[in-house]
Amino acid sequence: MAEKRDYYEVLGVERGADEAALKSAYRKLAKKYHPDLNPGDKTAEANFKEVNEAYEVLSDPQKRAQYDQFGHAGPQGGFGGGAYEGGFGGGGFSGFGGFEDIFDMFSGGFGGRSGRRQGPTQGNSLRYDLSISFEEAAFGVQKEISITREEKCPKCNGTGARNGEARKTCPSCGGRGQVQSTVRTPLGNMSTTRPCPDCNGEGTVVEHPCEECQGRGRVRRKRSINVKVPAGIDNGQTMTLRGEGEPGMRGGPNGDLYIAISVRAHSLFQREGFNIFYEMPISFVQATLGDTVEVPGLEGKISFRIPEGTQPGTNFRIEGRGIQRLGGRGKGDMLVKVKLEVPQKLNAKQKELLQQFDGSMTPKQYKEKKSFADKVKNLFG
Repeated sequence: MAEKRDYYEVLGVERGADEAALKSAYRKLAKKYHPDLNPGDKTAEANFKEVNEAYEVLSDPQKRAQYDQFGHAGPQGGFGGGAYEGGFGGGGFSGFGGFEDIFDMFSGGFGGRSGRRQGPTQGNSLRYDLSISFEEAAFGVQKEISITREEKCPKCNGTGARNGEARKTCPSCGGRGQVQSTVRTPLGNMSTTRPCPDCNGEGTVVEHPCEECQGRGRVRRKRSINVKVPAGIDNGQTMTLRGEGEPGMRGGPNGDLYIAISVRAHSLFQREGFNIFYEMPISFVQATLGDTVEVPGLEGKISFRIPEGTQPGTNFRIEGRGIQRLGGRGKGDMLVKVKLEVPQKLNAKQKELLQQFDGSMTPKQYKEKKSFADKVKNLFG
């Protein structure tokens, strides 16, 4: 048998850690390794049991004192295999819902917890990752998605009992959904309350399970849902479809469906907020003499004038040609940045003409060049 790890090492806390530090460490690790979040993972299940065992000992002042003195051997044969063996039992934890139910034990102490599990609880929420194009994000789109979720069993209407039979009061807990056990210690009797293992905290049991759902009251179904993506949505934003998650427990409302939006990159445009950016190459002649050009826009070609003497890197703003603002409050702008393209592989005649042209220029006609020359002159005296 493998040697047990030190309980403080298991929880990742110092030996002098207080109750709050122990509780915080335990909550984090129990969430990480809970079997419902790691189905079929034997390593996670073993880690979960190890974490529970460590916390069971270190959270009990008497057991902790004994452990600190004697180690795993304990005063009378050792620790381990306590009340937490096998996990907490109960509900599933797909999507976003359910974690608070695992840790009800931390609200109100270990002994006097009220019957919170008896009340209605909202169903698990789900997440769907939806990829759309740049244009679909700009103009909005209708998408049909397919999800698999748990739903009320149509044959038993969610009761879990066959032929419409009523559920019966659980004989183990008398319908309370909880069972209590008392342990005698040198400090007196200590009572602990936990969900009833026979009814999973429901308070009722099924005598004859439904053939369709085997008594669960739920079945997994694949559903198609139409999603209306609004114009102007951006990468990383999330849409919420209320009530499209899984059904609640004990009459609670359905969970929600979260649609996480991913916008694919565009070959020409970039986006910042509701503005779009486009980099357009122009020739030396166009930049020098000016020109009327057409640039691509989201809704077709746009014509605008490049003024004479335009410098490389100049940004032009075309108002109202950007992305639709969410809620229909107008549109952003389109910004066009000109990029000077230098010609390559000139023939002899072209080179000669350019040299003649350059020789005809005066320093005043090169504003940036003259400014740079003046700075160099001043620097070196």
